This record gives sequence, structure tokens and C-alpha cells, in this order.
Amino acid sequence: MKKSSTKLKRRDFIRKTSIGLGGMALAPSLLSSYTKTAANDQIMIGSIGLGQRGTTELKNYLLPLEGSRITAVCDVHKYRRDESVNTVTGYYSENKIKAPKCKAYLDYEEILARNDIDAVHITTPDHWHVLMAINAARAGKHIMLAKPLGLSYPHYMILKEELKKNNVRFHYATQQRTMEHLKLGISMVREGKIGEIERVDVWAPGKNDVESPLCIDAPVPEGFDFDRWTGPAALNSYCPDRVTNNSSWFQYDYSIGFLAGWGAHPLDVLVWGVPDKISGTYTAEGKGLFWPKGGIYDNIFSWDVRYSYESGMKVHFMSRDKAGNGMLNHRTVKDGNGTTFYGTKGWISLSRKSAESNIPELNRKLNDFPRNDNGGMKSDPHTMGKVFLDVIHGRYKETCPLDDAIISDTISHMGDIAIRANHPITWDPVKGEVVDNPSANALYVREMRPPYTI
Repeated sequence: MKKSSTKLKRRDFIRKTSIGLGGMALAPSLLSSYTKTAANDQIMIGSIGLGQRGTTELKNYLLPLEGSRITAVCDVHKYRRDESVNTVTGYYSENKIKAPKCKAYLDYEEILARNDIDAVHITTPDHWHVLMAINAARAGKHIMLAKPLGLSYPHYMILKEELKKNNVRFHYATQQRTMEHLKLGISMVREGKIGEIERVDVWAPGKNDVESPLCIDAPVPEGFDFDRWTGPAALNSYCPDRVTNNSSWFQYDYSIGFLAGWGAHPLDVLVWGVPDKISGTYTAEGKGLFWPKGGIYDNIFSWDVRYSYESGMKVHFMSRDKAGNGMLNHRTVKDGNGTTFYGTKGWISLSRKSAESNIPELNRKLNDFPRNDNGGMKSDPHTMGKVFLDVIHGRYKETCPLDDAIISDTISHMGDIAIRANHPITWDPVKGEVVDNPSANALYVREMRPPYTI
């Protein structure tokens, strides 16, 4: 697609949303009325981002749901768009489900401009998350957003304002909040079953088993819009290795690596379990390893960061390679990610595959759940989609609200910034800034490349 065409569509989208998309984008009261009407009908969903993760969620979270239909899909790869339309159409046809025709789009803003679409499911690379979510909120679309949140703190504040202004429901797609063994474990922590929480250990994978590739310039293949894939990030030269899943995770232009990409899961459990103890100012300090120079990967892949909160809470966040037995020696199951809460009466350790405690009664209850063939806790993948629909209908509050997502994402960024700065830093969540450190603050504000701006 030519840039002139992209700009024309963006201007057309802005013109449409400025007059309210039928009144919804700028009139919360009308949107509220619209949502109540939709509650008695099917929720129409547009799925944006159809890579490995997006396709998995489309198939497992959304397609099997009663009460919704996928009516639009969007991706920068034509073959993904075509395959996803076939997947959606085939599923509804094979299961004799009546559904509107599913249409494919290169431009996600065309989905937002459709009055018949109620919600969007966003699973793009990290650098696109918040920009798309802000535009979706302005268009009055409810949002299911993949983790991690994003790269720029001021943009989170804009998203927060737009969600409230347009009465849009937000569903952060951190699967663990729908898992029964984790819900039980968190209730035990919050009910004081292990006493007053004094410290928490958190660990996550630091990287996949891949090497950092060289980028050998090549022509952009037909059917792929590299400019749009790059979006608000800096425009680099194209090579096939730049646009893989691993490359979007491990290049700083697009993310901060698994510090946030994987860390979002166990850090969300931390936020879920002890929100009051980590709500204030805190200091972060630590060390980390970067991908070797020469290849295109330039993020941190191994880290050891300690956080000290004004409440007295201590948090230790490490990559799995650093955790080893020092952080996992109390665990029977040495999971690759997890969160351990230490209280005055004992400890509870939670992950997506297992849950343990050194208090026998609690341990029995935490392990009284069905297991899958690999021995891990069994969970229903459809639940994430069902919860999204329940949130849209207002059956209960947002499962993982934006405020919680901002807290966990910021913990990741403070770890990244402390390592890059090579000295302790202090985050003030009230001011939304690193205290007395402009250079550190600059790392939590990303410039956006026109025309992909807010």
C-alpha cells in the first residue's frame, strides 16, 4: 500500500470518528444505550493481528463462543488474512452456525469505522498495542488487548482517558486470571492464609533458544506491508529475519523483550495478590545481559532486579536462568515462570501450570484440580473469550483492568531502565515519572513515526 493511500484512509477515519461514528465515539450516553441493546444480541468482533498468537486466540478463545461472531480480520500479511477468513468461514459452516460474512482488511481503522462491530481483539507486535487500543476506544469498540501493554507511559494515560470518556470495556489478555487454581491461590494470599506478606519472588523466561540473526537487506515480498508492520516504530531496513515473532520481541524498537513479554504473566499475579503493598513509590536496581552485538537483537535477555516499596514490600524479579534453585528450591515443580508470596505464616507459589504451599492444608486445596497429559493444571482456553463477553455485557467488572496492566507493565520497564541506566532508579506512580532522572524518563516515552501517531 502506498503511503498516500494510508494517509487518505487515516484522514477518512478521523473524519468519521470526529462526527461520532453515529454518535458513539463522542457520546458515552449513546454508547451505553447501544451496549445494552447489544447485550441481547450477538457481539460482533474484529480480530486484529493474525500471527501465531493471534490465530491461536482466534481459534480457541473466540470462535467457539456462544454469543459472539467474528465478522472481520486484519493483518499486514495477505496470506494470513486469507487463511483466517477461511478458518472463520469454515468453522461456522461446519458447525452450522449462522454468521455474517467475515471480511479481511489490511487497514485496521476500516474495522473501527464499521458501526456493526462491537469489539476488537488485538494481538499485534507490542509496539502497536496502545495506539490501536486508543483508536479503538475512540471508536467506541470494547477491547481485548494482548500483553504486554506497550512502550510509552504517556500513551497509557491517553488510553485510560479514552476508555472512560467513551464508556469502553477493557480486557487485558493475561490468561492466568481465569485459571481456577490461581484464583484460589490469590484468594488465600488476600485473605491472610499465609499471614502478612513480606516479600515476593517473580521469575519468567528471558529468551527463546535462538541466536541473534544478521539482517541482510532484501526486497519486501508481495502481499506484505512492511511500512504498516513497522507502524509507529522507527523504520528500519527490511529483511525476513526482522519481522519474525522472535525479532519483534527482542528488538528494542518494538519491545523490551521478555522482561515484559513473559514477565507480564507472573508480574500480573504479583499485582493481583498484593495491590495495596505495591501501589506507592518504589526503587528498582539490578543487572542484566544484552544480546551480543552484531545481530539485530538488542534487548535484555537475562536479568536480576530488586524492587523496594515504600510499604516495606520487597520484590525480586529474575529471568529463569538466574532463578535456578535459589528461587525455586522450595518448589517441587520447577516451572519456567511463577510468583511466590512469602508471609509471616508460610508461603504460596503460583504459576500457570502448578500451585504449591508449605502449609499442608493449603497445598492440598491448591492441588485439588484436574491435570492435563503433561501433569500441569488443566484450564479451559475458551474461558478468556467468555470472560471478555461477560465484561462487555457488564455481568461483572473488568477481570484485569487497565490500571493493573499499567502497574505490572511499569514494573517491567523500571527493571529495563534500571539495568540500562546501571544505577538505582525510583518510580513515582502519582507523578508518573522516574524521580529526578530525565534521562531515565526518556526511556519510557517513545516517539511515534508519522502518520502512525496518536
